[in-house]
This record gives sequence, C-alpha cells and structure tokens, in this order.
Amino acid sequence: MNRHRFPGLLDGWARLDGAAGTQPVDSVIEAIDAWLRSGRVANEGGQFAAAGACDALVAAARSSVGELLVADPAGVVFGPSMTALTFAFTRAVARVLRPGDEIVCTRLDHDANVAPWLAAARDSGATVRFAEPDPDTLELPIGAFEKVLGRRTRWVAVTAASNAVGTMPDLAAIAALTHEHGSQLFVDAVHAVAHRRLNVAAVGCDALACSAYKWFGPHLSVLWARPQLLARLTPQKLRPASDGIPERWEQGTSSFEALAGIVAAADYLHTLDWPRVRAHEQALFAQLLDGLAAIDGVTLFGHASERAPTVMFTVDGRTSAQVAERLAAERVAVWDGTYYAWELFRLLGLTRDGAVRASIVHYNDASDVERLVDAVAALADGH
Repeated sequence: MNRHRFPGLLDGWARLDGAAGTQPVDSVIEAIDAWLRSGRVANEGGQFAAAGACDALVAAARSSVGELLVADPAGVVFGPSMTALTFAFTRAVARVLRPGDEIVCTRLDHDANVAPWLAAARDSGATVRFAEPDPDTLELPIGAFEKVLGRRTRWVAVTAASNAVGTMPDLAAIAALTHEHGSQLFVDAVHAVAHRRLNVAAVGCDALACSAYKWFGPHLSVLWARPQLLARLTPQKLRPASDGIPERWEQGTSSFEALAGIVAAADYLHTLDWPRVRAHEQALFAQLLDGLAAIDGVTLFGHASERAPTVMFTVDGRTSAQVAERLAAERVAVWDGTYYAWELFRLLGLTRDGAVRASIVHYNDASDVERLVDAVAALADGH
C-alpha cells in the first residue's frame, strides 16, 4: 500500500523494522530539500524575510501537529527526541512533587516513559508504582491501574502502544480513572501514531509525546501538553529565551528543515484511508503470526486483543542477535535486543539474549512477511 511513495524501499530489503523508525514518504524528502534550497534558512524573530518565513513555518508545524492529534496547537512543543522531551517535562514536574507523592508507570513501556519518571521521583522524594501487564497475554487492563492508583497519585505514565509487543491499552478508560483520582496522564504515543488516528481531545490525556520518524517523517519529536499545564510548570531555559508558551519549552534553535518535513508527514497521514490502513496491516500481521506460530522452536510473546502489528519472538538455541543477523543475510531488516523496553524484558527474564522484533506498517506487503517466515523456518530447521 503506497509503496511507490517510499524511495527507501527501492533497495530490495524487506523493511520490517518500522517500530524503530519508518522510511520517510517522498513528500517529506521533497519538503526538506525544498526548504534547504529555498534561501529561507535563517532563525526566528528577525526583521528580514527569511526570518519571517521561519516564524511562519513554526506556526504551521504547530498547527499541523495539533490537527493531526486533535489537540490545541498552543500546547505543541518540538524537540530532538521523545526521550529528551520527556526528561525535560519530568524535570519540571519534579519541582512540584513532594515526598510521599506517587507516580504510576507500567512494565510495558519503553524506558523513555519510565526512567525520566524514576528520576523525577528520586529528585523529589516521590514513589513510583508499576501497573503490571497480564503475564499470559501481556494486555494492560484497567484493573492493573486500579490496583496501584491512590490518593497520593499525581501522574500516570502509559504507552499508547507497546513498542515491543504492540499491546494498546484503553487510554480513554485509563484517563478517566486517572482523573477520578485527581491525577494527570502522560501518554507515550511514539509507536501508535503510524497505526491509529489518535484523538487527544477524546482520550482526555494531559500530555503526550511522539516522534515523527516513527510516522514517515524526519527525526524530530513532539511533546503536547495542555497549555495551562505548560504555563504552570517551569522548565529549564536560557535567561534571554522567550518565556512564552509553548516557546519556553523549546531549547536552542529549531531544525527548520525538519519542521518542514513534519508538516509534510502530518499532511500525508491526513490523506490515508485509516480503515484501509488498519485492514491491510492486520491482514499482514495475521499472516506473520500464523507463519511464525507454525515453526517449531519459535516462541511468540504477547496476545493482546488490541495491538499494533508488532511481534516479539525467540528461536530456540539462538540469541536474538544471531536470528537478526541471519535475517539480514536474507535482506530482511528486524531488530534484536531489548529495544529499550527494559521493564518488560526484566519481567519476562529476557534481558540476557533479548528477543527479535518484527513490525509492520502500511508500506509492507505479503512478500516481506513471506521472506521473514521462510528465513526463520530455515534457521529453526538448522539450515
């Protein structure tokens, strides 16, 4: 689906590595190139035309991302990575936490939505509690949060989709429960945006982070938070830098070419037929799961009823690196190791050798899946 729009697929590889970063769509590449060639490369706030163009681009990028997420563009902050943005946000949160306050994280999350909260708790005297996934399915039901939320809970941090096993919790239910306890919800949407239309207004979260390179765009990331929340918290910033919202949350000069790319990526997502995307991805995912499940010696992890098309597996007698190396020899790109889902791998006892991860996005096709399944089958047979 739309494979012709992705120049990076022309090299003949089966790219099943999208959970770590997708290929950029052609319009993103063209937008970045056009900006760099335009003569408008400058900075914000100047009294000449190119600087004014930079101002307009930033405003357009905030508007595009706000429209994409169905969120107030005044709460859109740009930064180099979700990790950097989350650390900056939680440093500010730590300033208003008190000893005895509690934060809830999950064992399913990427460490970028765990370690920053652990640091905030350490710096403030707060405590971190964990919502535990079901050990068999790796679902994360609302009951897991009911067990750990209490009167001292101040923040809940949860993934919109596990980057390891694809589990997609019920964000609206979690947001409602969080707010019933007088707490606030931070969502890691990095792995979700390529697969679902997110609606921040409908979910009701208080803050959310994602990365454009996971949804066919450039290496630039987004923090969205309610503007009044951004105004209440105090980030670290340079003294002469703007104290406006959301500008005071952005450190240093923006990557304007990446902002041009993020506008193009958001525009591309708006053109997609999302029911068709979901049907295409789920058909390929079923083919992948069925193919791997039929191979002796392959263990699959996670069976959530609602999940992004991402599978984690091991092959008996092989480390994840050995499996990935063999697949690479067949020009199939997957990831091995823990992919920063550290709490999950500790829970499963897989921190030594890790596991293999294959992920599907809408530009994949049946031949990509067939190549992976055939290569794993041959490896499991000792060939």
